[in-house]
Amino acid sequence: MNPAPNANSRAGRDNAAEGLAASGFVPRDSANHRQSNALRQFRSTASLRGGGGSSSIRTGTTTAGTSSIASRSTVPRGAPRVGYAYPESSNGTAKSVTDGGDAHSEADSLLGGVAGSSSAAGARPVDLSSRGANNARGLPKRTPRSRREEEPAAIIPVGLGGRGESDGDYDEGWRTGLEVEEEEIGLLAAGGGDRDRQSNGLSGQPPKKKKPFSLKRLFALAAPPSSKPRTIVLNETPSQRKKSPHPPNIVKNQKYNLVTFLPLVLYEQFKFFYNLYFLLVALSQFVPALRIGFLATYIVPLAFVLAVTIGKEAYDDYIRYLRDRNANSARYSLLTSSAAPSPHSHHASSSNPASAPFKPTPSSQLRVGDLVHLEKNDRVPADILLLRTSDPSGTCFVRTDQLDGETDWKLRVAVEKTQALASDADLLQVAGEAYADPPTKDIHTFVGNITLRSWPKPNHVEEEADVGTEAEDARGDAVTSGEVVEPLTAENMLWANTVLAAGSAVGVIVYTGRETRAVMNTSQPGTKVGLLDHEINRLAKILCAVTFVLSVVLVALNGFRGHWWVYVFRFLILFSSIIPISLRVNLDMGKTVYAHQIMHDNEIPETIVRTSTLPEELGRIEYLLSDKTGTLTQNEMEMKKLHLGTLSYGVDSMDEVAHQLAVAMGEEKHLPAPNLSTGVALASRGRRDMSSRVKDVILALGLCHNVTPVIDETDGTVTYQASSPDEVAIVRFTESVGLTLVERDRTSMSLRTAAGAVLSYDVLEIFPFTSESKRMGIVVRDRQNGEITFYQKGADVVMARIVAYNDWLEEECGNMAREGLRTLVMARRRLTEEAWKAFEEAYRDARVSLGDRNAAAANVISQHLEVELELLGVTGVEDKLQEDVKMTIELLRNAGIKIWMLTGDKIETATCIAISTKLVSRGQYIHQIAKLKSPEQARDELEFLQTKLDCCLVIDGESLQLCIEHFRQDFIELSTQLSAVVACRCSPTQKADVARLIRAHTKKRVCCIGDGGNDVSMIQAADVGVGIVGKEGRQASLAADFSINQFSYLTKLLVWHGRNSYKRSAKLAQFVIHRGLIISVIQAVFSSVFYFSPIAIYQGWLMVGYATLYTMAPVFSLVLDRDVNEDVALLYPELYKELTKGRNLSYKTFFTWLMISLYQGGAIMLASLVLFENEFLNIVSISFSALVLNELIMVAVEITTWHMLMVVSEVITLALYVVSILFLPEYFDLAFVLTPQFVWKVSLIVAISAAPLWIIKYLKGKFAPTQYAKLRDF
Repeated sequence: MNPAPNANSRAGRDNAAEGLAASGFVPRDSANHRQSNALRQFRSTASLRGGGGSSSIRTGTTTAGTSSIASRSTVPRGAPRVGYAYPESSNGTAKSVTDGGDAHSEADSLLGGVAGSSSAAGARPVDLSSRGANNARGLPKRTPRSRREEEPAAIIPVGLGGRGESDGDYDEGWRTGLEVEEEEIGLLAAGGGDRDRQSNGLSGQPPKKKKPFSLKRLFALAAPPSSKPRTIVLNETPSQRKKSPHPPNIVKNQKYNLVTFLPLVLYEQFKFFYNLYFLLVALSQFVPALRIGFLATYIVPLAFVLAVTIGKEAYDDYIRYLRDRNANSARYSLLTSSAAPSPHSHHASSSNPASAPFKPTPSSQLRVGDLVHLEKNDRVPADILLLRTSDPSGTCFVRTDQLDGETDWKLRVAVEKTQALASDADLLQVAGEAYADPPTKDIHTFVGNITLRSWPKPNHVEEEADVGTEAEDARGDAVTSGEVVEPLTAENMLWANTVLAAGSAVGVIVYTGRETRAVMNTSQPGTKVGLLDHEINRLAKILCAVTFVLSVVLVALNGFRGHWWVYVFRFLILFSSIIPISLRVNLDMGKTVYAHQIMHDNEIPETIVRTSTLPEELGRIEYLLSDKTGTLTQNEMEMKKLHLGTLSYGVDSMDEVAHQLAVAMGEEKHLPAPNLSTGVALASRGRRDMSSRVKDVILALGLCHNVTPVIDETDGTVTYQASSPDEVAIVRFTESVGLTLVERDRTSMSLRTAAGAVLSYDVLEIFPFTSESKRMGIVVRDRQNGEITFYQKGADVVMARIVAYNDWLEEECGNMAREGLRTLVMARRRLTEEAWKAFEEAYRDARVSLGDRNAAAANVISQHLEVELELLGVTGVEDKLQEDVKMTIELLRNAGIKIWMLTGDKIETATCIAISTKLVSRGQYIHQIAKLKSPEQARDELEFLQTKLDCCLVIDGESLQLCIEHFRQDFIELSTQLSAVVACRCSPTQKADVARLIRAHTKKRVCCIGDGGNDVSMIQAADVGVGIVGKEGRQASLAADFSINQFSYLTKLLVWHGRNSYKRSAKLAQFVIHRGLIISVIQAVFSSVFYFSPIAIYQGWLMVGYATLYTMAPVFSLVLDRDVNEDVALLYPELYKELTKGRNLSYKTFFTWLMISLYQGGAIMLASLVLFENEFLNIVSISFSALVLNELIMVAVEITTWHMLMVVSEVITLALYVVSILFLPEYFDLAFVLTPQFVWKVSLIVAISAAPLWIIKYLKGKFAPTQYAKLRDF
């Protein structure tokens, strides 16, 4: 052979590119290179030779021994491209593709049309889509000489199952694809990559370079999901799939790993000011000049706090690890030719999957392109394209409650061509690729195509006669070849973490691991920190300043002599107890108690606290933003009214609707007698017209929906499954009037009349409801007469623009809305066969487009179908109020909470609900702002609103957006002064924006409550989010801080539990601060008396025991205190108003406790100095004993309601202190302590420090009682 030109030269690269194109690896974009549907076979030889260590490629020479390769490879427009390159041998010369002797068999395996496969020659794909990326990997640069040189070289199956850029891990002679980090995948067999290459006939494997140190790998930082579309080649070899550049299918919910655990946990703790403060204090004790007392005095408390936190985090993360391990080790059946099936296993039926070539595989080892078999109740391990189901119609149901929170089953549809195959095993003979858009979070949208080039003979051969030609594969099976492109939507996808509800299914994996919809939607929301925590953090900074000032003052009083700055630091350490380290522990333990009390309250059952750091926030809510449907209402729809233009049927006349329907169906007849007058005959004809109109609208309701009847296999009962309860309510209504849905699949639907006649229809196309379109449509063909009809239903605001001119739609919708009914407009259009064919062709083109597919499809529907629709009627559905909603709203308003209702419903309906729920007071003026078109109109409305601050504002979404964009400050200032606001036609984004706007402007606590997925953004934007477990699912409940079952539970949650949590935590925090202040005052007095020396009066166990054993239990008993009974709190919600003012923990109360600490600390220390004997040891025992007793008495004085836990804790603590004295002789002189003199001196000191405060509190309660004190004995 002639030596190939140097690959590093321009000519060498050009020849290599031309050789690849000639050998079929490079698809031609030009029409001159397009081939017929039959597979074109040819032979080529690709020889690789080189010298001097350079890599060379020679192709295009046809010789004996070459292989036959399918040359046609088509990918949707915009798909990335790939080239192929070959490895050098160890001596620098490249190997021939015929080495190993398997070229023929490998090439023959490609006859199925697998585009771009290169395993026979050991080639790996190279991404030539981005020249810069390749140059970064060491590919030589060149200046393009022709258009062909500038174009990408070939198809690349990019993404999950594709190939991409080089990772630079191989020698320069090895032109490689995207990097696959086996360390990252972790579950590949050791050396698997080498074995794969050897199995493909490669020799002289390039040595793999050692990976450089990577912080990314060290800290397990996940790369972001790919932003490129991808092409998944069907039936790639396992070795090719293992080399996939896409993330492994590993579930990883752990927050930490062995390396990051301690750093991250410690960071989370020390980002709080007081924790960092104590860390610095503890570290200072390792400096001899700054050491005060025993090292353990400062190390042990901090270590205890950190140990508790680290232990909790470690336990929680270990639980997450166990869950991850279980999910990753779950085994799934992999459909693969390497599973050693029986000789006839490729003809296994779907009903008997055991006979198919299935291989059990752990979830973590699944790769993009794998064919996975799922059984009933299996969790879907990755995002999977559905290819076949056990249902002959190609449909299956999935439960998505773990993904979107919705409890209704979702219908999924298999790809039509693969569903038609004879068996699951036949999928192994399919050649083609699936094109998918980049991974996104949107679970309702998916854009892709699947291109099939050859497939086994399907069950119905005649259906494939016009698609392609038949051939035989290597085993003699009939194979159909050609090219078929089918569009893919979200209905063809099984998202990860959903559950197959019935039957079995087989699909190909499209996205894995962090690129699945489930993982991308599992974002950790920002940590919410309560206002009380912010206030305590501010107080901690003030205490730090007090500590510093006090230290400087004591040094200054002694004169700044010598190393005075050392004395300043020593005093800072001595007074470090001013900021008590136990404050955070006590508050966190208190929050846990509050959460437990809320979740175990029998009057609000099944309430869940999901954010345990926020119970105190429930006591300070000033704005409540509520959804309407499902939150204030039950979300249980009941048909109340049916209007047909000139006819209107109410709830009491539905029997007449059933009668008229029966007449129209021919099941009852109203024929006039022969001798009747002409007037009677005309009346009879009018009744027939009336019946016909009733039939039209009922038939439209019975056909235009996405409901599927599901028969329970155990008892035979029929349940309706749909994505919305509204749909089910409509189908139940048609059933009640004599038109029952009995069967439904993706291609047909059957209805049964009251007389038992069955009406059968072919479903030609469905246009699902979306929040953007606000309508749903369906095209059906009547099997009896072949008539094609397009039915559509939707909101009045969009249907009014689509239906033909009428003079009653707007008026009647307004009338129903004023009655509190939700309206739905029904319309239809009859289509000719030609019109349908024209639409079908245009719609198919739009659906396979890879641009803005949704917009293109909507445009086709608008042009061909939504033209002058015939208006059939309007339905009015009632959504009943939830139980006790009126009483709850009235009570919350009396508590001083301003309530806003944010809904997507129309103005009239929302206004009606606002009045019926007592959101609007009786006789209160309602000011309505709607349909504003300009900023000038908005300004006029806001100026008028300034004169009506006692009104209720009702505003639509369009006007709201206009006001926020142009007059944000003015609008929020005015609206927050109103007692109630109703915002209609609001999008989820607008709801969240309103919540953020109120928070930012007022700096008040905002609570948002909702029940649906459209309320999640609003709930997460609030200070406190409350989710209701609704009919449509648990998405809002799962995203909320608190989950409740109904709106009325909000009363007790706020007025009782919120009140107690806030008042208890405020008192607990201030008492813990007081406990630290008083001992610091004692230390300051002692140092002042003894020449301003930084010597600790209490050391060792005394300091540790003071904050733990001697005072902790009585002080913590404050978390069970309550100032009024529950009945009183609910009967007088006005008490809640006091809490919103923040008076329980303010600068005033803080300085009050500061003065108390100064008085009591000074009194204890000075009295002890006066009374102590000749030995210093006595002053320690007297003052410390008086200090402990003073704190126990202060707990009893401050607590409002004595309870058993408080009494027991006081007694036990006192007993422990007395006993501990006997074991601490180094601190207590037992000969002195056991004398009456010690007892009376300590008693006198305690009386001096505590008695005046008790007297002041008694007199204040007697002559100036608080509001709650007046009602305490009610």
